Amino acid sequence: MLKDLVLRVLVALQGVEAKTRDDEGQTLAEYGLIMAVIAVAVVIVAVVAFRTAIISAFSSATDCLDGSC
Repeated sequence: MLKDLVLRVLVALQGVEAKTRDDEGQTLAEYGLIMAVIAVAVVIVAVVAFRTAIISAFSSATDCLDGSC
């Protein structure tokens, strides 16, 4: 009877340890952060690369809104 009780306690402790040792969610969060940083970097590079085209597109749009298109 005492052996069964000790065995059940040990199995329960192993279950708790396995649940607290789960690193899968942490790894997923780290990959998400890396992907977010890469996405922000791509947007910044695109804005810098196409800066003149973006400026001219907005200038054309404001000219059209003014009625001089």
